[in-house]
Amino acid sequence: MGEMSNELGAFLSARRALVTPQQAGIPHGGVRRVPGLRREEVAMLAGLSADYYLRLERGRDRNPSVQVLESIARVLQLDEEHLAYLLMLVADSARKRRRRPRRETVPPGALKLLGSLVQPAFIEGRYFDILASNRLAQALSPGLVKGGNQLRDLFLNPAEQALHPEWENITECFVANLRQAVGTDIDDPRFIELTGELSLASARFRQLWARHEVRGQQGTPIRFDHPQVGELTLNRERLSIGGADGLMLVVYHADAGSSDAEKLSLLASADLPASREPRAVQPART
Repeated sequence: MGEMSNELGAFLSARRALVTPQQAGIPHGGVRRVPGLRREEVAMLAGLSADYYLRLERGRDRNPSVQVLESIARVLQLDEEHLAYLLMLVADSARKRRRRPRRETVPPGALKLLGSLVQPAFIEGRYFDILASNRLAQALSPGLVKGGNQLRDLFLNPAEQALHPEWENITECFVANLRQAVGTDIDDPRFIELTGELSLASARFRQLWARHEVRGQQGTPIRFDHPQVGELTLNRERLSIGGADGLMLVVYHADAGSSDAEKLSLLASADLPASREPRAVQPART
């Protein structure tokens, strides 16, 4: 796979295609055969030779200076997260040997905390695998069970997609966070398995993955359209678990006194109403 052998070039090429000549201050002139900026335009604006920039994109020079990368980042209008990712690609360019999957083990204390929470909560691994969850999380989404994977459900499971009125924004956020989580560790067997499956099955995933967006997830409100309690908005927090690299405790909570809090309490009770009129079964959005 070309991207595995030249992540730096793939990243530069993808981000170059997202910057228009107008954004870069280049006068529009005639028909352009490629989207975004040409290689020679990036080189000119960054103060580099066209030949040197070409070598970077083609993987022939993998040791550019920080100053060169910062100049390119300025032209490509990269924010701090994308610049950090770019610097990491170069700093960690030496390939590690293909190795066995790392085992993700939830610390006992984290499991006890999870069991004590009254909000929907679960523990996720580096690639959004569900390692543990409480009952209310499973009531919120049947996919939030041990052994499930949020990415696979979001892209391939119509029932999970129906829960998210803002599905397009959600998938964009998850894929950008996956880019940040994996960094240059793309020889991880679990990563290869998951992205290979999604790339084959989902055009939406292929489109988002090709953009090379890099963004960390932050606490944010998430809208749901639940088949039993209707629409509700919950705050989503991701908390790092100490001593467990890459594992996160994810908690959903409603604003105090809101109708969303009432619906969440109803969801937590044993006396749930019958499901609403079944929605027509739709094929998965790929």
